[in-house]
Amino acid sequence: MLEIKNLTKVYEGNVQALDNVSFNVQPGEFLAVIGLSGSGKSTLLRCINRLVEPTNGEVIWDGVDITKAGPDELRRIRRQIGMIFQHFNLVERSKVLTNVLAGRLGYTNPAMSLVNRFSKNDVDMAYKQLERVGITDQANKRADELSGGQQQRVSIARAMMQNPKIILADEPVASLDPVLAHSIMQYLEKINKEDGVTIICSLHFLDLVHRYANRAIALNAGVLMFDGAPKEIDDVKFKEIYGKEAERVG
Repeated sequence: MLEIKNLTKVYEGNVQALDNVSFNVQPGEFLAVIGLSGSGKSTLLRCINRLVEPTNGEVIWDGVDITKAGPDELRRIRRQIGMIFQHFNLVERSKVLTNVLAGRLGYTNPAMSLVNRFSKNDVDMAYKQLERVGITDQANKRADELSGGQQQRVSIARAMMQNPKIILADEPVASLDPVLAHSIMQYLEKINKEDGVTIICSLHFLDLVHRYANRAIALNAGVLMFDGAPKEIDDVKFKEIYGKEAERVG
């Protein structure tokens, strides 16, 4: 289980991104994190694996406080936490296959990984993950030759190379059109249901939250405003999350 306890993040200039946020995530949940831009969604996800250092609070996973983990322990923890980014974070000049294999860096001899030498098992695994997201035929293309939707599928395959227990998806469909957004969300849903991987996914649109998540939390100015089933977000709660002028579209 993942436990977030009184998590607070204050950036330089006294900018409060998270304010005493607490919630738990059960293994195998598909949790959506919603809220306006600047509400703290990305900061929350990045605090979980310490890409951003929390100011206060605890992130406890299977009894281990990630916020207190030393470098070696943090490296071991991060092996099991896949990360998917809005803008893909691929090495654009490298081949698709090489980008996917980067998901094994936490398990590979550093000297070998520097020269892109991976075991046959790792290469076979990479092809299997590319097959799973339907782009095996793109393996030897440069990443920047692919469409946005294809690049996001590469990033999903890369995350799955870690054999993750959790995937943190930071607005993974924000830069995609609605049809592609659903295709990417369906891959995450499949990973959640077939592999039992816990998904924590920040999203803007409530229609996606209703379709794919079994639970949602909402942030407003870094404060936790809601924690429950998506269907419980009524008009009153919607206005509290998004503001009185917001119009509900999903």
